[in-house]
Amino acid sequence: MQSKKVNIIKRIVDAVLTVLLLFIMAYQVTGEKLHEWLGAAMTLIVIGHHILNYKWYKSLFKGKYTAYRIALTATDILLLAAFAVTALSGMSMSGHAVPFMYGTINVMTARKLHLTVSYWAFTLMGIHIGLHLRTMTAKIKAPAAVKTTAAALFAAAAAWGGSLFFKGDIINYMLYKTHFAFFDYQKAKWLVVVENIAMLLCWAFVGYILTGLLQKHKNKAELLKPLIWLAAVAAAAAVLIFAMKDKNDNSTGSSWQSAPAPQAAVQISQAQTSSENSQAANGQSAANDVFFAYKL
Repeated sequence: MQSKKVNIIKRIVDAVLTVLLLFIMAYQVTGEKLHEWLGAAMTLIVIGHHILNYKWYKSLFKGKYTAYRIALTATDILLLAAFAVTALSGMSMSGHAVPFMYGTINVMTARKLHLTVSYWAFTLMGIHIGLHLRTMTAKIKAPAAVKTTAAALFAAAAAWGGSLFFKGDIINYMLYKTHFAFFDYQKAKWLVVVENIAMLLCWAFVGYILTGLLQKHKNKAELLKPLIWLAAVAAAAAVLIFAMKDKNDNSTGSSWQSAPAPQAAVQISQAQTSSENSQAANGQSAANDVFFAYKL
């Protein structure tokens, strides 16, 4: 009975962490102050999550490591490291939640780290969910038609999320190539969150497919099934990317793209007007001021 209550608490904590992550990654929805407080709350809940799952640490050096267990353990360790670095770098820039930690890490270094590692944490969180998905849904009894429909919807969401992830140029954030994040403040807030859900589902789908590939199979047909699903989703995502290419080039783009806020547009316009009557160096300084005005 006690174990059942603990498992229920674990599931609630997992759900809260997922929801918090979706809103933390929607900076243009929350704003700076709420973003910081949500980040602080998530840090505490992550600590609580690991306390509840303390047995995982005890089992690390016990038992046989299958391919699936290696992938699961590696993902969990990397996710923990990503959360830790994201939290520390965020606190080093904090002006609201924990201002006494401001400057713990050089602010410019913290800004770059926070931008890069937060996207890694988001991606790894999706994979982490996907790796556990088969276990989480194993006891759900439903007709074959319902399961097929759910799988198709999951795949469709993953394809859309994958196209958003690619079009948002997030890979450059993750590879430390882009040091500043810009957000589309004109996009509907609900749509920003929905897009985040789709991108998280994309990586959950990757984790789910990995589970199917890494576990033991009775025959080759069982191995081919996840590969077919993966190929179908990748093809659908490619079609969406191609279909939306011209449209996105002439629009504000996804919420993850480098889209300046209306306030930034005013500042940029002012900087350009001012630069007409100033030296090139002053113009460059004004542009830099605009870029440094944004913090993830």
